[in-house]
Amino acid sequence: METVIDIAWLPVCKTTDIPADGGACALVEGEQIAIFNFARRGEWYATQNLCPHKQQMALARGMIGSTGEACEPKVACPFHKRTFSLLTGECLNGDECSIQTYPIKVEGDVVYIGWA
Repeated sequence: METVIDIAWLPVCKTTDIPADGGACALVEGEQIAIFNFARRGEWYATQNLCPHKQQMALARGMIGSTGEACEPKVACPFHKRTFSLLTGECLNGDECSIQTYPIKVEGDVVYIGWA
């Protein structure tokens, strides 16, 4: 049996608010969300901004890149260097912590976050 969740698409910023190959933070429904413009790949990602390792709001300032043979997109916390998959939120350093990821889409020059 498949679970269907209604997603509301919330406009959060303009594409020009997020640097190419970088990230920025947006406040969405009271939550800090890190938004990443992975321009080298032509892809956008959204995660929680809170790094679970030391409980710091820092992920939007992290470095993005790719890892492994599948070139999985990742973000590294700027303080602790823990890396997280931008697809699944899994910690790629073997730690048991993970981060929340969110659906994201761009229409025209507006970035939308999927919110359930």
